[in-house]
Amino acid sequence: MSCEQYGLEGSNMWTKARELAQMAPPERNRWVDFLRALSIMAVVFGHWLMAGLYVDDAGALQRGDLLTTAQWTHWLTWGFQVMPIFFLVGGFSNGMSWDATVKKAEPGQAGVYRDWLASRVQRLIAPTFPVLLLWAMLAVVMTQVGLDRQQISDATEAALIPVWFLAVYLIVTACTPLTRKAWHRFGWLSFAIYIPIAMATDWLTFQVGVEYINFTNFLWVFLAIHQLGFAWKDGRFEKQWFALAWFVVGLAILISITVYGFYPVSMVSAPGGFSNSLPPTLALFALGVAQVGLALVLEPLGRKMLDNLNIWTATVLMNGMIMTVYLWHLTAFVLVMTVVWLAFGGMGLNSVPGTADWWISRPMWLGIYILALLPMIAIFAKHERSFGPIRGGRTVPKARVVAGVLMICIGLAATAAITIASPESLSGIRIWVVALPFVGAALLGFGPIYRPSNTQA
Repeated sequence: MSCEQYGLEGSNMWTKARELAQMAPPERNRWVDFLRALSIMAVVFGHWLMAGLYVDDAGALQRGDLLTTAQWTHWLTWGFQVMPIFFLVGGFSNGMSWDATVKKAEPGQAGVYRDWLASRVQRLIAPTFPVLLLWAMLAVVMTQVGLDRQQISDATEAALIPVWFLAVYLIVTACTPLTRKAWHRFGWLSFAIYIPIAMATDWLTFQVGVEYINFTNFLWVFLAIHQLGFAWKDGRFEKQWFALAWFVVGLAILISITVYGFYPVSMVSAPGGFSNSLPPTLALFALGVAQVGLALVLEPLGRKMLDNLNIWTATVLMNGMIMTVYLWHLTAFVLVMTVVWLAFGGMGLNSVPGTADWWISRPMWLGIYILALLPMIAIFAKHERSFGPIRGGRTVPKARVVAGVLMICIGLAATAAITIASPESLSGIRIWVVALPFVGAALLGFGPIYRPSNTQA
């Protein structure tokens, strides 16, 4: 039941979600959908909670965050940094989708992988286009009317930072046929091989001082977690004691290398140390192992919980808008902060993040962010289901697939790393950064027509 299946619009969203929830086949692993929704919601509320602007005693707007003002909150990132869970779910879903594709393919059929990959890329990138276009237009307009270019860049960067995840996930997804084959042939070794590679990468980074090699850990760490998704799909975590062992070992390693070791406790970028997530380190690898173990220990209880129709309906509803929520939640945050500052003079922003007054006001502000996000969901969630046959059903040429995927990934990575706003250019944007994902999609032959799917994705 992929996101394009849900067809959720207007005031009948809950009713339609309930109908789809009742149609779900009994053999469907609902825990997969729940974990997907839970991981994205953790990221969303984590961003809303950690980020914060406040007005200082001089009346100036300051850019602050909870991790700076309250160091104890670094521990909270062990729960809010849940990207490993999304890659676990991705391994399960990609493994199921690829296995189904191979099973349906005729012997000697050409272009199976190319068409499969183009379709998977389309599902992820189509919802991204509206947010990229909106912020590109906003950056141009704000530049032309004379707003401070650094503030434009800051706002654009804050709103679009989530797209880094998509660039990595697309590359990991593209590797699915090879990594799935490696799992079938080598089993657990196809996971374990990434442990010394990630360790060596950190050693070269922190001990030898090799620049930029740490960015390869985006692949080694998340490919490893993706392999655990294959293991889960194939029933290798059925015994709860086995999943519990993964949780205990992962947590023990994490504590030993953070609390008593070299790595920061915070699993996201925080003052006073390097980032454990951008790019990933061995600490995030250990956190991922612990989170996988915990998630799969809880699976039997979770699946019983999801027998409740209301809970399962809420899960279906969330999965029908999941990419929209993820891609637009920081735009909602930036919108709220802009309106509060320009229209209300910063009213309500007089509490420094981490103080008692600030914590008391959090429920109110989280509610405001949700209200700001709801119209965006209503307008843009349809792009999660606007899929058509790639190139009208014809096989995508290999060179175009490779070039298209690379362009999309480079464009998304650049959007997150250097942002699309340009303080130097006349237009106010880096046109090449904005253009790359769209050119890549054109090479892949995306179509705008809705196409239902029956695979768990």
